[in-house]
Amino acid sequence: MNNYEFTCPEQKRIRLIIDTDAKNEADDQFAIVHHLLSEKMIVKGLIGAHFEKRYDMGQEKSMDMSYDELKKILELMDLQDQYPVFHGATHAMPDQKTPVMSEGAQFIIDEAMKDDDRPLFAVFMGAITDLAAAYLAEPRIAERLNVVWIGGGEWPVGGFEFNLMQDINAANVVFASKLNLWQVPKDVYKQVKITLAELQLKVRPYGKIGRYLFDQMVEFNNEWADHKGFPMGEGWVLGDQPTVSVLLEDHEHAYEWRPAPQVSDEMFYIHEQNNRPIRVYKYVDVRMTMEDLYAKLAINYPNQ
Repeated sequence: MNNYEFTCPEQKRIRLIIDTDAKNEADDQFAIVHHLLSEKMIVKGLIGAHFEKRYDMGQEKSMDMSYDELKKILELMDLQDQYPVFHGATHAMPDQKTPVMSEGAQFIIDEAMKDDDRPLFAVFMGAITDLAAAYLAEPRIAERLNVVWIGGGEWPVGGFEFNLMQDINAANVVFASKLNLWQVPKDVYKQVKITLAELQLKVRPYGKIGRYLFDQMVEFNNEWADHKGFPMGEGWVLGDQPTVSVLLEDHEHAYEWRPAPQVSDEMFYIHEQNNRPIRVYKYVDVRMTMEDLYAKLAINYPNQ
């Protein structure tokens, strides 16, 4: 399903799992669409993630909302029969030893353990519960899976961050694991700044999905108008978009290898844990990322 006059060489393509709290606000949708429109990504499945610790959400409700949003996005893109969608965990881990298993976590295990020479990546745009559960249930996935996570506070101190807040125990399991982790912390994912006028011009005209991406962001912007600080009024941060950035081009000069920390209950990093190094991003190319999304929407949904 594309109108590209190019192909991504088969040896450069990757398998991809998308795990997302898709209905938490209005940015995940853009990254999901971008992944699905990218030739390099062979999307194997999508998982709805919980965001139960948002103040107005409750246990079980939030994950189902994410699951339903994934189904809606696929339908608007006329892809409803092409990708499996799975339910993730409904809530955070109670401790660092008890996995909250789900069909999403089992799918991660099953895909990781397949005999397939193509690299497997999983991107997490919210709570990292499903990954921690999969790892605890089957630690061998660490040798067969690469992880990109949008989460955690600014290095090296840390502090409050929404995705981390959803499941600190799960984050600590992943940090202490042997998984190949690429972390995109808060100060980096907040670099992807856009405006509603920009989206009206470059997203809204292109297909049912372009209209929906724009309209649902405007709706959320108005719904949360009384909320102090966020949103800003006309501007936004597409904070999940770096999951696309670093897979399209890994930004080799934009990250550092750092020993994985642990995280306190207050979400500060605790260093000197003797953990394996993880890739911590300091920068993403916003121009490349957003222009690529705009181009792919215009190419695939022209004059719609």
